[in-house]
Amino acid sequence: MEKIKNILAINFGGIGDEIFFLPALISLKKEFPQAKITLALEPRSKSVKDLTEVISDLILVDVKGKNKYFELLKLIFKARAGHFDMVISSGGNKFISVLLWLTGIRKRYGYDAGALSRKLLTQAVRLNKNQYACAMYHDLVTPVTDYKTELPEINVLPAEKIPDSVLIHPGVSRMSVQKGCIKTISAQIWAETAELLIKKGKNVMLAGGPDDNDCIQIIRKYLSEKGLVFEDYYGKTRSLKDLAELIARAEVFVCSDSAPLHIAVALKTKTFVIFGPTDDKKLIPQSERVVPVKAGDNCPLKPCLWERRLTTCDRLDCLKITAEDVVKAVCCS
Repeated sequence: MEKIKNILAINFGGIGDEIFFLPALISLKKEFPQAKITLALEPRSKSVKDLTEVISDLILVDVKGKNKYFELLKLIFKARAGHFDMVISSGGNKFISVLLWLTGIRKRYGYDAGALSRKLLTQAVRLNKNQYACAMYHDLVTPVTDYKTELPEINVLPAEKIPDSVLIHPGVSRMSVQKGCIKTISAQIWAETAELLIKKGKNVMLAGGPDDNDCIQIIRKYLSEKGLVFEDYYGKTRSLKDLAELIARAEVFVCSDSAPLHIAVALKTKTFVIFGPTDDKKLIPQSERVVPVKAGDNCPLKPCLWERRLTTCDRLDCLKITAEDVVKAVCCS
């Protein structure tokens, strides 16, 4: 392949989606070490750049805002002005190929969404959703590199582990909750989980982002009223990089199906993650270091979220997980 100096990658979604996308970008950087990689993404996910050195620049595209089509038009103009040699985009929508064609970039790679994508793209890649999300995204770069990066890699130095530490990050994004996507246990169950871990001699640490404030306050109040001692890092991790450094120091990480989970995967920290309506086989690697904690509800529709429906049901039997369930998983593994 001719010399590639400037690559545009496009991936819209939350911060978790951007972390899933990192292995593809890492393999591109290995194949084209002198190339500059620019990532077009949503503004809410721009902090991914703090976690990696493979991304040289960002183009922010607010595709969730009121001016979605104007934002995409700006992206096309920026792509045309950017002198890119190659563009790679995720997304299964058939109009992605039209977007890439309009950029005028000669080498265009995306998912096969039908005859139009096969005509407009340099190569249309088969979209296989029935695999770990990192592998799904990595398929996009297989036409241009033989490198295979299995997991995300982030720019955090190795740290000495805090003895007997269990870091709890209970929250999920406020946007997912507002959309009716309930993916974690209640704040009360999280508080009881922390209590049981403390009583088992664990050094419990508590962290969270701005979206987790209500949940964190309930946990704080519960533990304080019982006179239990824990390390409170809420409000002290002011960036994704700060959180990553804290996760690196923890012996064990306990979290929801959310972006911090994928940071822990990249750092190879032993992680226990609450799974309810989503598919753990697509969201975590098959590894002893990452353990899904699930209810024994035997719901025939599980996993349903994103597979069969766009919101969770009212019963949420899949999230009837007790504090004892979580602590048993953590202490017996």
